[in-house]
Amino acid sequence: MERLSVSALFSGFKKRINSASGIDWLLFFATIPILGAGLLTMNSFVSPNALFTRQVYWAVISLLAFFFLSFIDFRFLRRTAVLVALFLVSVLVLVGLFIVAREVRGTQSWLTFGGFSIEPVEPIKLVLILILAKYFSRRHIEIANIRHIFVSGFYAFVIFSLVLLQPDFGSAMIIFCIWLGMVTVSGISKKHLAAVFLILALSFAGLWFYVFKDYQKERIHTFLNPLTDIRGAGYNAYQSTIAVGSGGLWGKGVGLGSQSRLNFLPEYETDFIFAAFAEEWGFVGVVILLGLYSVLIWRILVNSMHGATNFEILFGFGLAVFFISHIFIHIGMNIGLLPITGITLPFASYGGSHLITEFAGLGILMGMRRYSHAAHKDVVKNEFLGPR
Repeated sequence: MERLSVSALFSGFKKRINSASGIDWLLFFATIPILGAGLLTMNSFVSPNALFTRQVYWAVISLLAFFFLSFIDFRFLRRTAVLVALFLVSVLVLVGLFIVAREVRGTQSWLTFGGFSIEPVEPIKLVLILILAKYFSRRHIEIANIRHIFVSGFYAFVIFSLVLLQPDFGSAMIIFCIWLGMVTVSGISKKHLAAVFLILALSFAGLWFYVFKDYQKERIHTFLNPLTDIRGAGYNAYQSTIAVGSGGLWGKGVGLGSQSRLNFLPEYETDFIFAAFAEEWGFVGVVILLGLYSVLIWRILVNSMHGATNFEILFGFGLAVFFISHIFIHIGMNIGLLPITGITLPFASYGGSHLITEFAGLGILMGMRRYSHAAHKDVVKNEFLGPR
């Protein structure tokens, strides 16, 4: 009897802790090994590594942001005035970059304050998810109307255009993926969506055959398939594919990746960290890494489906699209299947802006989890996914 009472007491205490914190610990602990793998890969080849030290500081700040945001009641974000203000501020910040931002690697994407820099487009991706979640959550009954493709597309297009002009094609791709993913799950008619993409495809075909010059076509072709020019634009992509392939089944071991150690693989801490990791840890390590990402996405979707309203549900789905897009595009460009666009690998690549944004997104989701309820499947199907 005493054992049962102690067990019941412990169980009740555990439930109260989980309820009070509102944190999905499985989701949280799935990110820690990824963060550790990124730090270990960064510090494998050059020691001491200044980027490693800075990333440790950013990791601490990001974790603090995660726990802080986990205790906030985010129902205030349902207010239209709040999200309109966030959208206008985001647009003003992106416009201001053309005036005050310093150019880094050919793009005006960074704001510098003292000894550190931030990339505003990263948190703005979360703002876009919130705006689209708000827009679609209030229109689930009439969502089949084609005008919602264009209205929602307008919000995304404004941000997309300003980011593309920096030029930051990678972040522009993520913004497009967020819009497309949220439109797809919102219940908008797939026929209408297909019609819009058909018009865009026909427009591009017209430009290709009647407007673009030969040299412009060649640039587009090289960009889409950089391995056709391994001595020029495709050099980095070629070295990356070599690094991934040379890892074999078990990898070469920590600090023994020749492509990174001998500087054949550029920017292995950021754009090509997956290739550096794959060379050290091999196929087995990559499978484990993808398994951790799968757990992360799974828990995000589970938490989103228990959202208190359509707004929270849609935010969770948008956050999942955000992570999936980053993972897919980063790995795709590291193995030569996608253009090199400078997309980071979540929780692994060096950079404070993206790391804080990723943990902040999860923190907001945990904050929403605090007042969530178990949504009935039929309610989710009829009110959220909409008519098919």
